[in-house]
Amino acid sequence: MKKKTDQSEDQEVKTGFDYKNFEKEAIRGLSEGRDLIGKDGVLTGLIQRIVNAALEGELDGQLANDRKGGRKNRRNGHTSKQLDTSLGTVGIRPPRDREGRFRPQIVGKWDRQLGTGLDEQILSMYSLGNSVSDIQQQLQQIYGLEYSAGSISMVTERVMEELLSWQQRPLASMYVIVYLDAIHFKIREDGHVQTRAIYTVFGVDVNGMRDVLGLYLGEHEGVHHWGRILEDLQKRGVEEIIFCCVDGLKGFGDAIQQVYPLAIVQRCIIHMVRTSVRFVGYNDLKKVCADLRKIYSAAEIKQAEMALEVFEQTWSKKYKEIAPAWRANWTELMMFMQFGKEIRRAIYTTNAVEALHRQMRKATKTKGAWVNPKSLLKQLYLNLRLNTKGWKKNVFNWAPIQRELIEVFGNRYTKHLQ
Repeated sequence: MKKKTDQSEDQEVKTGFDYKNFEKEAIRGLSEGRDLIGKDGVLTGLIQRIVNAALEGELDGQLANDRKGGRKNRRNGHTSKQLDTSLGTVGIRPPRDREGRFRPQIVGKWDRQLGTGLDEQILSMYSLGNSVSDIQQQLQQIYGLEYSAGSISMVTERVMEELLSWQQRPLASMYVIVYLDAIHFKIREDGHVQTRAIYTVFGVDVNGMRDVLGLYLGEHEGVHHWGRILEDLQKRGVEEIIFCCVDGLKGFGDAIQQVYPLAIVQRCIIHMVRTSVRFVGYNDLKKVCADLRKIYSAAEIKQAEMALEVFEQTWSKKYKEIAPAWRANWTELMMFMQFGKEIRRAIYTTNAVEALHRQMRKATKTKGAWVNPKSLLKQLYLNLRLNTKGWKKNVFNWAPIQRELIEVFGNRYTKHLQ
C-alpha cells in the first residue's frame, strides 16, 4: 500500500500541484472534522504539496538549462526530510539530480525551517571560519535568536552525509588537465597539534569546465599517498588523463604513470623558479628571474636549451646549483614546449589549484588549529560549495585549446566528448 502511495505522490509532484482536486479534498476533510493545522491538518497538507511541487519545478528548470548547455544531467529519485513551518512540521520529498548540482531555492539543501534560511546562514558563517560561539553571537545580534551550541553543531553535522557522497561521486571518463597539489593545516589530536596535508585534485574536463574532483586528508604530502588518490580517481570512473600538472615532489611522475601510463606529466615551472631562487641574494634576484624566464618562455625546446646554457655560463660561479637542478628535471619541466601557446599557458604551472588554496586559506586564516580532521573537511567543503563562482568556471579561451587537442590527440580525446 505504501509503495502505491509513493508512486502517486511522485506522479503528483511531477505534473504540478492540482489546486482544484485539493479544494475538494480540503472541503471533504473539514466536513469530516479534520483540523486546519497539525500533523494531519488540511492546511498542513496544502503546504506539503505546494513545497513538493515547487521543488520539482525548480529541478525541471535546472535540467532544462543543463540540456541547453550540453549536459546529460537527469533525475535521480528523492530524499525525505521534515520541515518546520508556522503550521507545524511537514514531511517533504526534495528531488535529486544525478550530478548533484541541484541547489533548491525555496527550501535550501540544509534548511529545516520554511522561509527562514537560517540553516544556510549558519553554514555560510561556518564556511568562512566562524566558530560555534561566533555564530551564536551573530545570530543573537542579527536575528535576536538564542541558538545553542548543540543546535549549531547539528546543522553543520548534516553536511557530513553530503560530503561523503561528494567524495565518492562518479567522475567523467576523461579529464584534459588534472592539477595535483597539497595544502597543510594544523589539527589538534590526542592533546597535540599536528600538521596534516589536504591533497587537492582540481580537474578540467573535456569541455573545459573546472571542478574539484576531491579533497583527501593525509599525514603529510607523499608520493605513496598520491598513488592511492590516483587509484581512487580511477575507481570513480576516470579512465584517462591527458596532462597532470604537479609540483617538484620526488617520484611524482612515476606514481602518476603507474596508474595513468599515457598521462603527460608537467612539472610546475613556477615551483621550480621559486626553488631555484631560494638562496639567491636580493641584489641578484631580478636578474636571475629574468634569465630563468628566457628558458621557459622560449619558442621551442632548442631555444630553451640554449637559454639554459647561457644561464649556466652567467651564474654558475655564484649559484652553481641552479642549472644542474634544471637539467636533472628537464624532461618534465619542458613537456609543455610540445604544444601551442594556449595549452602551454594552461599547463605550465599549478597556479589554478594554488588559487583555490588561497581561497581556502582566506576562509581559514582565523583558525589556529581544528579540533579534529572532520571539522576541517566540513569547513573546506562548505567553503567550496558556497563559493563556486571563485573556481567553478570554464578555462579561459578554451576553443583554441580544444582545436589543438583534437589535432594532436584525435580519437583519444574526441571519443569522450558528449
